[in-house]
Amino acid sequence: MPDREILRKLDKETLIDLLEDSAKNWLAHDGLWFQAVENEYDISSAIKMDKIAWRYFTQVEAKRIMRRVGVEQGGGLDALEKALQFRLYARLNEQALHRLDETTLRYEMTDCRVQSARKRKKMNLFPCKPVGIIEYAYFAYTIDPRIRTSIIACPPDEHDRDFYCAWLFKLEDEPIVEDQLLPPGFSLE
Repeated sequence: MPDREILRKLDKETLIDLLEDSAKNWLAHDGLWFQAVENEYDISSAIKMDKIAWRYFTQVEAKRIMRRVGVEQGGGLDALEKALQFRLYARLNEQALHRLDETTLRYEMTDCRVQSARKRKKMNLFPCKPVGIIEYAYFAYTIDPRIRTSIIACPPDEHDRDFYCAWLFKLEDEPIVEDQLLPPGFSLE
């Protein structure tokens, strides 16, 4: 196990800065990995591999958040709302959570580090929708299998709105069968 005493000696602000740097490093690695696959093959192959990786990573991230901050599986939208605030993305991007009613939570990424950088460079927005569908559905499902995820909008959808992507989480009465997590006809590959 790494020497945790080194971290214990640091002040709170330095620890927060290290956490933010770690999130940036994670995102940089994710982007560089994607570009390596895209450059070696093509963008559709990179997206295919990214979908596979995110299917598993998002579940690992959800389980670690749950364990670290005391989120119980099956805790409904309260559990999901809390967990979303501890994702690595939450350290990098601006997000908004809106409780529409007792069974519906809307999540918006109002500023996305990746998309904002692409926009500044006059590049097309990254088409993250196919990966996002898997990422958010499996994250929510890991928190509570009764949560159904649907997409409101995400690049490459038209971007005439005040958010980059938005998702709707609906708490169902019964657990969702994993085979029915994703939209009809949507492929994991």
